[in-house]
Amino acid sequence: MVIASTVREPETREHVNCTFASRYVRDPIPKFKMPEKSIPKDAAYQIITDELMLDGAPRLNLASFVTTWMEPEVDKLIMSSLNKNYVDMDEYPVTTELQNRCVNMIAHLFNAPIEENEAAVGVGTVGSSEAIMLAGLAFKRKWQIKRKSEGKPCDKPNIVTGANVQVCWEKFARYFEVELKEVKLSEGCYVMDPKKAVELVDENTICVAAILGSTLTGEFEDVKLLNELLTEKNKETGWDTPIHVDAASGGFIAPFLFPDLKWDFRLPLVKSINVSGHKYGLVYPGVGWVVWRNKDDLPDDLVFHINYLGSDQPTFTLNFSKGSSQIIAQYYQFIRLGLEGYKNIMENCMESARVLKEGIERTGRFNILSKDMGVPVVAISLKDSSQHTVFEISDHLRRYGWIVPAYSMPPDVQHVAVLRVVIREDFSRGLAERLVSDIDKVLKLLDTLPSPLSLKAAHVSTVANETGHHKKSGMEIQAEVVASWKRLVEGKRTGAC
Repeated sequence: MVIASTVREPETREHVNCTFASRYVRDPIPKFKMPEKSIPKDAAYQIITDELMLDGAPRLNLASFVTTWMEPEVDKLIMSSLNKNYVDMDEYPVTTELQNRCVNMIAHLFNAPIEENEAAVGVGTVGSSEAIMLAGLAFKRKWQIKRKSEGKPCDKPNIVTGANVQVCWEKFARYFEVELKEVKLSEGCYVMDPKKAVELVDENTICVAAILGSTLTGEFEDVKLLNELLTEKNKETGWDTPIHVDAASGGFIAPFLFPDLKWDFRLPLVKSINVSGHKYGLVYPGVGWVVWRNKDDLPDDLVFHINYLGSDQPTFTLNFSKGSSQIIAQYYQFIRLGLEGYKNIMENCMESARVLKEGIERTGRFNILSKDMGVPVVAISLKDSSQHTVFEISDHLRRYGWIVPAYSMPPDVQHVAVLRVVIREDFSRGLAERLVSDIDKVLKLLDTLPSPLSLKAAHVSTVANETGHHKKSGMEIQAEVVASWKRLVEGKRTGAC
């Protein structure tokens, strides 16, 4: 059936405007139901375009690590391959080859011990979440196989991480019935402590997950020290507990800015690494990658072989059908930029982060929590939160178009509230200076406004006097206000980054 012949088209192009589109929404589209009748394509386009105007500007979304700009040439490649289903490997063999080339390039970038004529072991995924699920399943299966061969129970696997891990690790643990043992954070240390992590390891630990680029502050965890401590424990106990590195954010940073830092396959216990192509891999969402040290680290029984699409095709994914565009876009970036191009871009990002950090420091109002060695992220907390909070600052920055997230830290430092700015390729030095200027304006505005903390304190004091209830301390009141702002922010949030 030809749909175009059944819809009423406008007589002339001049009719395609807001007035034209409005004729088709006088009868509101029923919520959550498909409309009964068709409308012209121009009207549908206009209606959706108008609604999307209320979205934030992606380049001003400083909450997200995800790429928001690519060159026009790669936009053309993406558009030309939107109709290719990647899973049809026999029909699109060149796309499959491009994915394999990407896997090999990433494995070499992470110093995998690959022989000259040997292919790397890895796969492209929808994002790092799928990549982490696959890596976790490989660890769980290897651990189960070993335990069964030893005649030991294999029904209580666990994984050790820091409390700063991204939510996808919690999803993996819950979905695949693995206990998540988290190392709590401490004041001034917002990443996993390797010593505490190794203390939590037992015979049921399938792996320890280290984060190269914490979502909270951008800081790299000390994978080298973790490798050393875990090696010692393995020798003492006879276990062979491995390491997975979640390099979603830092995997395309460290090789170019900190090449001497040992965090990858140069460390013997690192068996798999995931990285997000749609973050500092510089590709639109969503594409991720997971690579293994060698083929022995990926159990054969997790790999499926299908032949109904034309030939025998091995596959190890949680998803099946997916677009080819992001794979092709990743390959474009690799051959377009090369090692030199990636290094230049990451250096520029770090320079913009430095400009922003120095500008914020000049206000004298913030503590800088992010580190120089890490992802180009500027994470800050207020030195004095007795009058106003970072949640208020975040809210007021929206008026200038900036989307800067405010959040409280995980246990046991949940009393620390943070603003975080992610520096991406399209965030220039000029934008950094403008953001500093707008932050300064917000601070001056807040100084003229009554403190919600004071208002809350006055209200609680009045209620306490009238009812005879316990009068709360300033810290208790501040914690309540921070919690209130956090609930407000959570209510506005529409997605995760």
